[in-house]
Amino acid sequence: MAIASGAKKVTTHTLQEMKSNGEKITMLTSYDYSLARLVDAAGIDVILVGDSASNVMAGNESTVPITLEHMIYHAQCVVNGVERALVVVDMPFGSYQGDSKTALDSAIRIMKESGGHSVKLEGGIEVVESIERILTAGIPVMGHLGLTPQSIYKFGTYTVRAKENTEAEKLIEDAKALEAAGCFAIVFEKIPAELAKRVSEELTIPTIGIGAGVDCDGQVLVLHDMLGITKDFSPRFLRRYDDLGASIDGAVKAYISDVRGRTFPTDDESY
Repeated sequence: MAIASGAKKVTTHTLQEMKSNGEKITMLTSYDYSLARLVDAAGIDVILVGDSASNVMAGNESTVPITLEHMIYHAQCVVNGVERALVVVDMPFGSYQGDSKTALDSAIRIMKESGGHSVKLEGGIEVVESIERILTAGIPVMGHLGLTPQSIYKFGTYTVRAKENTEAEKLIEDAKALEAAGCFAIVFEKIPAELAKRVSEELTIPTIGIGAGVDCDGQVLVLHDMLGITKDFSPRFLRRYDDLGASIDGAVKAYISDVRGRTFPTDDESY
């Protein structure tokens, strides 16, 4: 039997078993109760309460503005809708960088107030001290390397990272440092597929790719992107599995037409 289908509750240990068994890990974002409940019931392994909520839910141009309080709120909503999936909560910009005590305090708040199962943070060797301190509280940590959206103002662009040898070697070094620090998995975002394949093979912990090729141990997408709810974001790595934007547009227009045409509500829809 496949590891994932046999798991009544997905844990960090489940993900490790899946990598060892050569079984791909599936991860999607969710930010609210209703969609998280649907995504969980469909059988997803991991739900990421992403700081991409800053873009998707709040309309900001980057992930930087979202606060710890916002992330805790979204995570609370998601946890209430989930029975099986592992819930990973992004630590927002400013909640862990540069001060390991702040990082620990932030992670504890996320776990205590949201009920999430683990946290994710961006960066390599420079955040190892924060990771190690968070782990002292027994909080599982997922890493994130490659394109790190919280650093967008440093990069200046959302282009593919680690194409040059120097940056590629730094990513390999960082990935091994995160594994040594105790991360249970690492997200690779927008890095060359061959590099992701190499690092995935060298690490013992699972890797989750987004724009990083098929050879990562799992894949993640933003739910609203893959469902076609958001239309103004079409990177090469995105596959749209539905066009809910068009469905919603049609449903709303039909409702407007029915109300104005006095065909809604009917006698059967009235008391």
